[in-house]
Amino acid sequence: MAEIIRMPKLSDTMTEGTVAAWHKKVGDKVKSGELLAEIETDKATMEFESYNDGVLLHIGIEKGQSAKVDSVLAIIGKEGEDISALLASADAPAAAAPAPAPAPAPAAAPAPAPAPVAAAVAAPAPVAVSAPASNGRVKASPLAKKIAEDKGIDISRVAGSGDGGRIVKRDVETFTPAAASAAPVYFSAPAGTESYTEESVSQMRKTIARRLAESKFSAPHFYLTMDIDMDNAMAARAQLNASGEMKVSFNDMVIKASAMALRKHPKINSSWLGDTIRYNQHVHIGVAVAVDEGLLVPVVRFADGKGLAQINHEVKEYAQKAKNKKLQPQDWEGNTFTISNLGMFGIEEFTAIINPPDACILAVGGIRQIPVVKNGAVVPGNMMKVTLSCDHRVVDGATGAAFLQTLKSYLESPVLMLG
Repeated sequence: MAEIIRMPKLSDTMTEGTVAAWHKKVGDKVKSGELLAEIETDKATMEFESYNDGVLLHIGIEKGQSAKVDSVLAIIGKEGEDISALLASADAPAAAAPAPAPAPAPAAAPAPAPAPVAAAVAAPAPVAVSAPASNGRVKASPLAKKIAEDKGIDISRVAGSGDGGRIVKRDVETFTPAAASAAPVYFSAPAGTESYTEESVSQMRKTIARRLAESKFSAPHFYLTMDIDMDNAMAARAQLNASGEMKVSFNDMVIKASAMALRKHPKINSSWLGDTIRYNQHVHIGVAVAVDEGLLVPVVRFADGKGLAQINHEVKEYAQKAKNKKLQPQDWEGNTFTISNLGMFGIEEFTAIINPPDACILAVGGIRQIPVVKNGAVVPGNMMKVTLSCDHRVVDGATGAAFLQTLKSYLESPVLMLG
C-alpha cells in the first residue's frame, strides 16, 4: 500500500525545508535505508534516507522548492498503484516555491532561481554566472566532493562540466587556483548602467534573521568592554606551539579562559526561560563560525574540562564541517555561552547579539600593539578588547564585570589555565 513521506523535522528550530537534490526519480525502485533526497534545513544540508521499500510514485516538492515541515515530500508504493485518492486526502501545506520569474518585479517577492538573477535598468547587461551552484548549493557528485575534501579544495570554486553544470571527478582533479576566475561576476555592467542581483533567501539565513531579531528585540542587551594585556598569553602560546606537542590559537585560549571563568560565575552561564532562570552547571561553549550563507555556532561541550589541544582540534573540525555543510544537530545544540571572534579580520572592537538561549555572548577583537604604562614607564604592549553582551533580565552589570575580571586574570596569567 502506498505511503506518504512527509518533509521531516531535521533540527529543533526547523519549520520548513528546501529540497537540495533528489537521488531518485519517479518510477525508480527504492529500498529502506537508500539515500532519497538532500534537504536543506536552517543549519545545514542533510541526507534523507528512505524508510520504505517500493517504487517512487510521486514527488511532492521539486528540487529547489521549499515547504513546511510535514508537507508531502514524496509517495512510495507498489508499481502502478493508484495514488490519486491518497493525494486528494493528504492534508499538507503547498510547497512555497513558485517558478522563477522572467524578470524581477519590485512589487513581488523574488522567486527561487537556480542562480543569482541579474537585471539592468538602463540596458541589458549580461552577468557571468559559471559557478555550478543552485540557490547557493553546489551540484557535485559524491566522488567529486570526497576528492575535493581530501585535497582541501573549496568545491564551490570548481567549474562543473557534467549535466547542468554538475561537478564531476575530472573537474576536481584538473582544478587549479586559476580556475577561480569562474566564480560569479556581479559587477560586470558597463559604467553608467544601473544593475543588481537577487538570490532567494536560504533556510539558514531566514533562521539567523528570525532568531537574532527575536533576541535583539526581546532581550534587553547591555554591553561591558574591557582591555586585556595579552603579552603573557602571546609568550605562552609561542612556547606551547614551539614544543611541537600541540598547536593552539588565541581563540582556543579565550575559549578555555571563558569556560573556567564560567565555573566561578554561574549567572553568566544561564538562560532566561520566562518564569524561571536556568543556571547551567555544565559549560557548553558555542563558537561562531562564518560560512558563505551566514553564521553557524557549533558547540564545544564541557569546555571547562578540556585542554587547549583538544579544544583546538574540535574547533578546527567543526569549522571544516560547517563550511562543508556536514554539521549535525548534535553539533550545534545545547550551548550555554557563546564566543564570537573577529580579531583575525582586523576588527579591534565590536558588540554581538546574544545567541538564544544564552544570557551572554563574548565579542573578541584583535590583538593590537599600543603604548602602555608599566612600572611607571611607557612601553609597547599587546592589548585585546573584549565586549560582553548581557541579557539584563538575567545578568546585572556588577555580575558581568566580575566575570570579565576573572577572564582577564586567566588570559593575563595563562599558567592558571594549564594547572
